[in-house]
Amino acid sequence: MELGMIGLGRMGGNMAERLQQHGHRVVVYDQNRQAIDQAAAQGAVAAYSLDEMVAELKAPRIVWVMVPAGAATEDTIQQLSTRLRPGDLIIDGGNSNFRDGMRRAEVLAQKHLHFIDAGTSGGIWGLKAGYCLMAGGTPEAVEMARPIFLDLAPENGFLHVGPAGAGHFVKMVHNGIEYGMLAAYGEGFEILRASEFPLDLPAVAEVWRHGSVVRSWLLDLLTDAYRKNPDLEGIRGYVEDSGEGRWTVEEAIRENVPAPVITISLLQRLASRQDEAYSAKVIAALRNEFGGHAIKSE
Repeated sequence: MELGMIGLGRMGGNMAERLQQHGHRVVVYDQNRQAIDQAAAQGAVAAYSLDEMVAELKAPRIVWVMVPAGAATEDTIQQLSTRLRPGDLIIDGGNSNFRDGMRRAEVLAQKHLHFIDAGTSGGIWGLKAGYCLMAGGTPEAVEMARPIFLDLAPENGFLHVGPAGAGHFVKMVHNGIEYGMLAAYGEGFEILRASEFPLDLPAVAEVWRHGSVVRSWLLDLLTDAYRKNPDLEGIRGYVEDSGEGRWTVEEAIRENVPAPVITISLLQRLASRQDEAYSAKVIAALRNEFGGHAIKSE
């Protein structure tokens, strides 16, 4: 098959390469000309504008959008919608809000364009190991792209989860769960590090990988991180979030589902970005006022 790939960052570039390894013809476009040239050197067909990309693809065209969620995705899909023809398919593989996917599907359907929101997990390891893919869209749209999904994913790593929006909804909750798992590992290893015992944390991480009920791919990655940097020197405890954790908490509230672990893990990420929490200053001042507790000077 053939498809267009828009966005050649850490995910899109590797996905284009994996598809080529499976014999697909991939036409690539990115705002960074160097990224296009690099992909072309690996066998992709270079397109230096959306018009060039559309001209290089045969109908019905399939275009995978792998750009940052929000304005970039919205603008790219809008521009594509004016260039593609009825029967063509747009796939949004980024971390868009699922409600945006539902809206986009409706708007594109009015132009007789197909749309799939594809939740994509795998990170930088996806090129070799494959990507877990969760697709939302009509059965007709998903069948158009099924060979692409199957070649991007490892065995049993692709699922059509429901109508438009469902793909990104499932991926959103997936990332919310990830927040909680990462927080638990972080807290556990901090407790180990603070203990009275002279524990070898890299060794503990390694032994837990073998037979332990907390073994996981994340623990494998932590072991790799410790192997490279046993004391995690030079790494600031600043943790970003790309939106899915926030949206998961919002949906939990909307659906009246208690989700304390995911919620707290999100709030801990926000706390990690403060050099010093002002709220802690307020608490220290109040403790001094009502109990005479000592205040530590800055």
